[in-house]
Amino acid sequence: MDLAELRDYVNEIEATPLNVLMRPVSASVRAALEKSLRREELNAEEGLALYTAAGDDLRAIIKCADLARAEDVGDEVTYVVNRNINFTNICFVGCQFCGFKRQKWESDAYDHADEVILAKVADAQARGATEICMQGGINPDMPPFKYRDLLRAIKREFPEIHVHAFSPMEIMYGARRVQMDYREYIAMLRDNGLGSIPGTAAEILDDSVREILSHKKVDVAAWVDIITTAHSLGVPTTSTIMYGHLESPHHVVNHLSLLRDIQKQTHGITEFVPLRFIHENTVLYRKGLVTPSETGLPDLRMYAFSRLYLRGWIDNLQTSWVKLGVDLAALTLKTGCNDFSGTLMEESITAQAGGTAGEFVPVDLIEEKAREIGRIPVERTTTYRKLYGRKAPNGARPQDHHQHDHHAGWGSGCG
Repeated sequence: MDLAELRDYVNEIEATPLNVLMRPVSASVRAALEKSLRREELNAEEGLALYTAAGDDLRAIIKCADLARAEDVGDEVTYVVNRNINFTNICFVGCQFCGFKRQKWESDAYDHADEVILAKVADAQARGATEICMQGGINPDMPPFKYRDLLRAIKREFPEIHVHAFSPMEIMYGARRVQMDYREYIAMLRDNGLGSIPGTAAEILDDSVREILSHKKVDVAAWVDIITTAHSLGVPTTSTIMYGHLESPHHVVNHLSLLRDIQKQTHGITEFVPLRFIHENTVLYRKGLVTPSETGLPDLRMYAFSRLYLRGWIDNLQTSWVKLGVDLAALTLKTGCNDFSGTLMEESITAQAGGTAGEFVPVDLIEEKAREIGRIPVERTTTYRKLYGRKAPNGARPQDHHQHDHHAGWGSGCG
């Protein structure tokens, strides 16, 4: 389906009463939907039925996800005014889904000095950002305490800005460099200004898949250890999944089950962000290991399934305008999503993988998309405190949009 057809499809579902949509639904999907609408937790088998649904079943799933969204979080569409800052693209890991990383000898490799990063933070704050999202490649030549010292420099000059930074992969590497365990290392970062951690580097939380995607990357056990340790230290994280590459439906369901189990244990996850794999400039695609997946219905199904499967545990479901484009992302607000991510101001990881959604979405456009579907746009903080009545300065609005250096970003709202 093209975008116009998808819009008609979603609008028809929205306008059709649930009892009408449920009449032709298969018995297994009907039972799972009724269970979820009673706020009962779905098991893996029920989740698989939802995630593999099509036709009449999928239409009912989308309807139920929107109803669950309304019950769980109401009609507000939240967003954060933030800026992505990627301090280096030098990386030795070699993830086969990445079009961003460079070797240090390549002409477009960079490792920003603190002065450059601080200038970006200053610009972000002047333009109304409450958050900077900061991640980078795994640079083998970085100083051992680079992450700590970068936090110190930022918080010394900008004590009010929330620093959402350092993926579990970066945490693992940083801790090894200074020979500290995760608890000691994350506590050190927290005490020097780290506000929260992106739950990225997750991709698919299955080691057999991760071995193909990136055999050097943090494994599942270490990812879980880092995330749960952060939560135990009062450092919240987001959570993500990357879908549309080598994974099976079973992998997806198991991934969400693991995230749900973590949340039951720690209550430290602020949001879940499904991220579609962007294939064009990746090794996986060049090697013929992946076939580009259809855009549209699979994305709507992922978001709807996520809302229902995580219901009761992770309330905030964030769409990814970077991966989907603004218009398709706006449609996902009718299929379970309640958060439109961030303004970003800079984004290049997805762009360098072949994404075409751009690097910046102004506040005015986010608010317009929310109001178009009868929702209430509300600015939030990183940890979902609502900023009712705050008006971001004009820098977060389209009239002051300017070109950037294309050397920053990390996924949707940083994850």
